[in-house]
Amino acid sequence: MGIVGNPILVDYTATKGAIHSFTKSLAIQLGKRNIRVNCVAPGPVWTPNIPGTMPEDEVKNFGHEVALARPGQPEELAPVYVLLASSEGSFITGSIIEVTGGKLG
Repeated sequence: MGIVGNPILVDYTATKGAIHSFTKSLAIQLGKRNIRVNCVAPGPVWTPNIPGTMPEDEVKNFGHEVALARPGQPEELAPVYVLLASSEGSFITGSIIEVTGGKLG
């Protein structure tokens, strides 16, 4: 959402864009100290917040706009965080890693 705007969620979209720029800038600043900075950008993920905050008709269709035609589950994001925390991710910094099920933006 930080890459593509949203006319309904202007403030939310703006903060996502700021986080992306902040991630890249901080990675450059802290790279000299061997500190890696990355951002995981999830797409629609099914959490208890979804039915608790959305109208029922939106909940029914939540996540079906992505290529995989379903929302993600929280455990499907975990491998990305594990990679970033592991030695296998030692050359990843300043990256925005999208886990979106094929959603653009």
